[in-house]
Amino acid sequence: MSDLVLSVDVAAPAGTTWLALTDWARQGEWMLGTSVRVLAGNGRSVGSKLAAFTGIAGVGFTDTMEITSWEPPLRCTVRHLGRIVRGTGTFQVVAKGAAQCTFVWAEHLTLPFGVVGRAGWPVVRPAFALGVRQSLRQFARFAENYSMGEQR
Repeated sequence: MSDLVLSVDVAAPAGTTWLALTDWARQGEWMLGTSVRVLAGNGRSVGSKLAAFTGIAGVGFTDTMEITSWEPPLRCTVRHLGRIVRGTGTFQVVAKGAAQCTFVWAEHLTLPFGVVGRAGWPVVRPAFALGVRQSLRQFARFAENYSMGEQR
């Protein structure tokens, strides 16, 4: 199991940040190279399934997930169901006053490819973390300007 926990401060209320975070169809606006869609359920309850495609020009992989915990506006936990990405991911919003919060993104992953995957993680982890940090910065801007009426 390999863990990665990163966070970003957001100048927006926790409720608005939660709505921006769980607007799955718009995740591609802030998450690098990723588009998300709801496969089953309403996307806002335990048992809903999501598919996140990460890649460029159609080359990449799909991460299929099931929501295992839904605690608005605080926490959403998913179980990664794919062959490449397995484990759990948690999105958490921590209020820091009326108009400020912190978004915490935690991944607890079972690495693919056995011994090779475990040996390669120290090499891959910095690039993965860099991409997540960039996505978190973009998310903060996205949430700070979030409007449910601006569907794209």
